[in-house]
Amino acid sequence: MNQETQTKLESLRRRMTELQSVVVAFSGGVDSSFVLKMAHDCLGPRAVAVTAVSPSLATGELDEARAIAAHIGARHEVIESHEVEDPRYRANTPARCYFCKTEVYAQLRAWAQVHGFKHVIDGLNLDDLSDRRPGRQAAAEQGVLSPLAEAGLSKAEVRELSKDMGLPTWDKPALACLSSRIPYGTTISVEALTQIDRAEMVLRRLGIRQVRVRHHGDIARLEVEPADFGRVLEQREVIASHLHDLGYTYVALDLQGYRTGSLNAPLTPSASARARGGGEGSDVRERREGQPL
Repeated sequence: MNQETQTKLESLRRRMTELQSVVVAFSGGVDSSFVLKMAHDCLGPRAVAVTAVSPSLATGELDEARAIAAHIGARHEVIESHEVEDPRYRANTPARCYFCKTEVYAQLRAWAQVHGFKHVIDGLNLDDLSDRRPGRQAAAEQGVLSPLAEAGLSKAEVRELSKDMGLPTWDKPALACLSSRIPYGTTISVEALTQIDRAEMVLRRLGIRQVRVRHHGDIARLEVEPADFGRVLEQREVIASHLHDLGYTYVALDLQGYRTGSLNAPLTPSASARARGGGEGSDVRERREGQPL
């Protein structure tokens, strides 16, 4: 660990201690697991992990979250969130994540208040601040804090520190809710989320860790790491057969490979600017995109 990362880690520890008691918005991913580890180390039983469960959570993620919390030694609770019942969420505009995070963070804040915890914190890291994330405005409105970003820790540093601390999540593939596989403007349904979830399970069972099944009606567009192209092609008949059984007519391999935010590509430059709030870090203007909905 270099001196710069060490300084950031010390800053994070001080911040955790200052917060006194926290609810960690816990997905079991790289960032939230590291946040939970630090919160538990600094605050002990005054830090608790809470996972929000809904149809947009991929199969197996709740079990992994439970296992990771147990590995850390932290208390873990589960609540249900109901974003899929919100017609603004189901409409699947580029502001979808705002409505999701508003629901989840409101539930977490209510849980924290009932159980006597002062703050809700998430796993937003420094790199995330440069990405389009409508959920950031929801976090601000609900008073959710982001100690990793406050300390200036990047994703690479979080992975490095996680590895040093023996966290099994240090090399875990990136997570995203299942709704992120559905193009903007296509209505989200529980049926579609279930179809996507089962399709991705097919590929994971073949040993493909990083996978997205982008849902384009009767077309399943597979995004995997280029290193896994050969495995997909070798198993193409098996994959196609299973996905046909799930209701997809066509199965396509995306030759650009896995990448985050690929469904943002159809947004026009002006739409992207509006979605970003007219500039990096402008959460207020980012929110305006969703106001008419």
